[in-house]
Amino acid sequence: MSERSGSGSGGVAGSVSLSVSGARALAVRALVVLGYSPADAATIADHLLDCELRGLGMSGLARIVSIAERLGSAGPVVGPSAATVTSPSSTRIDGRDRIGYLVADEATTAAIAHAESSGIGLVGAHGTWYTGMLSHYAERIVERGLVAMLASSATPWVAPHGGTQPVVGTNPICFAFPSDGDPFVWDIGTSSIIHADVVLAERLGLPLPSGVAFDASGAPTTSPTEALAGAFTTWGGHRGSGLALVVQLLGALAGAPVAPGHLQDFGMVVLAIDPGVLGAGADAGAGAASLGGAAALRASVAELQASLADTAPVDPAHPVRAPFARSIAERRRRLAADAIEVPTAVVDAVRALADGVARA
Repeated sequence: MSERSGSGSGGVAGSVSLSVSGARALAVRALVVLGYSPADAATIADHLLDCELRGLGMSGLARIVSIAERLGSAGPVVGPSAATVTSPSSTRIDGRDRIGYLVADEATTAAIAHAESSGIGLVGAHGTWYTGMLSHYAERIVERGLVAMLASSATPWVAPHGGTQPVVGTNPICFAFPSDGDPFVWDIGTSSIIHADVVLAERLGLPLPSGVAFDASGAPTTSPTEALAGAFTTWGGHRGSGLALVVQLLGALAGAPVAPGHLQDFGMVVLAIDPGVLGAGADAGAGAASLGGAAALRASVAELQASLADTAPVDPAHPVRAPFARSIAERRRRLAADAIEVPTAVVDAVRALADGVARA
């Protein structure tokens, strides 16, 4: 494994600089030790490395430690999910308590297949956990020229607006559109802070920002330990709270309980749409939209992205950018440098797992 330690060469104190291939190899090795097949370990590792490349380290290699804690001594469920094709355009998946990186990958594959054959692909999956970064799957969908919508419910860690007790999950939702340039992707969690952020802060002994969590008594806290025993706040006030409730119900639509247990029984919905299903030949004289179908949509998305870039910013030092533009730029930068910075404590913990030294 190629690694460069310390704060030199652009690194930061308390971190290790790993090559992309070295980080992936370490992740796969640790996941295989935890009981995953090499193929499944590679699928999970690709997701975690994508998080690292995009600067979302809390959902990257650190997640392997959380996976080990969730599995305990039992190891992962062996074998595929139970999938039932319910119509030419839909599939229902029972994840059988398999990790979400694998279940969501299967759901994405099924949604793409339905959309390419029927125009629309709708997949509901339940019985899973740690579905991860929804934009990872959305990118697969838009690469095929399809529009994507994904949502995932989770353990109630988040208080609704105006409350202090957990009722909903961190509940990400994601939309993605193909473009003549980079894809347009909007992927958010509906809580002020995501669960992985809080867990990593606890591991590293760091405080949380103010205003993002309550302790078990309902008092504001910056302690990650207290926040994990209490509740996180919602993003966007009552608007974000309402969106979080909708995602919780979409999880129920997929077959999950409305209040999943701790790291179990998550539900997710994956929707893939062929732009051509709405037909071609819209109103004449309407510009690119008059063409209809996939080509028109890609052109419209690129036009919107260009208009964002041309928008006069409030602060010239911070130009307006499309959602996901930062992630794409960060991923390209790290790939070009062949380096990702990972907290030393995380690398040590994952290496211990890979070496079979520690197992929750």
